[in-house]
Amino acid sequence: MIRPKLARARRILDMQQTKQESRIDWPTGFDRTPAAEQTRNNRFKKSLRQSIDDLADEFERVGVDDWRLSTGAEHQKENPRYPYADASPDDPGAVARWRMDGEQYAVACDRYSGLRDNIRTLYLYIREKRKMENRPVATGESEFANARLPPGDDDRGMVVARPPADEKEPHEVLGVAPEAPEGVIKAAARELKKENHPDNGGDTTAFKRVVSAETELLE
Repeated sequence: MIRPKLARARRILDMQQTKQESRIDWPTGFDRTPAAEQTRNNRFKKSLRQSIDDLADEFERVGVDDWRLSTGAEHQKENPRYPYADASPDDPGAVARWRMDGEQYAVACDRYSGLRDNIRTLYLYIREKRKMENRPVATGESEFANARLPPGDDDRGMVVARPPADEKEPHEVLGVAPEAPEGVIKAAARELKKENHPDNGGDTTAFKRVVSAETELLE
């Protein structure tokens, strides 16, 4: 019979071993966001599971051949795509890799201190890329081109789905309050999209930034 203290010690050891074995598949040599610079995100309301389901739906809409999600959390044995609901890994980053038309693609995010928020950001990134792909704006190549990996699954092509440190927050892009109501967000975005639309001589990057900001604030 195992004594209570010994049993507890073994459970702790098992948990530690699980954490060590459950390492995120982050690209070798790719820059990471230091833990001290990772921020909390209070805008997203969806759960971890819903965020993964939404990401899966987006990949289905895009038409990928297959995809996988890598995180630093322990994933369920019955449903390997999902971490446990209470997952809170030391490394909150997330990487999504997929194959499409014979090419390898990947995006990653570790901007936020919560796993759910980084996965949600991946979903928003893929969704916005899909929408941009379907818009009648010519850019010369697929919106997913910058997420394409070179032959041999070389990680140098990896894309980080997070804004640079000096990039404005979504509400700042639109010039609205952080908790602005939906009507205000849509009105501000409408004017800025009209002003920056490439068909009107506007800047494509600025236009995409406005669209992305609107999408994130309405999420």
